[in-house]
Amino acid sequence: MRRVIAFACDDATLIGSLDEGDGATGLLIVSGGNEVRGGAHRGMAQLAARLAADGVPVFRYDRRGVGDSGGANGGWESAAPDLAAALATFRAETGVTRVIGFGNCDAAALL
Repeated sequence: MRRVIAFACDDATLIGSLDEGDGATGLLIVSGGNEVRGGAHRGMAQLAARLAADGVPVFRYDRRGVGDSGGANGGWESAAPDLAAALATFRAETGVTRVIGFGNCDAAALL
């Protein structure tokens, strides 16, 4: 099941999508550039659904000022608080004990 989750980051509300799975290891997908959490042609959303069907919980989020998230878009170089808030939310919502980060382009640099 996919759930949309709102969570706080500094002075903004960010929006994430959690594809639920029962595994203890989860995947945190970080979008690169100004890409929304669904990914190009919904590729990241499809990946998340497939992994969750196999029991892997997956969390994706829009950083500040991108997609459905509020606040000002400061680019990836100022997105460390966004990443930290997303990680904390993912852990709190699922109880995962291990998280693997995945991102392309500048998202990989942020990770």
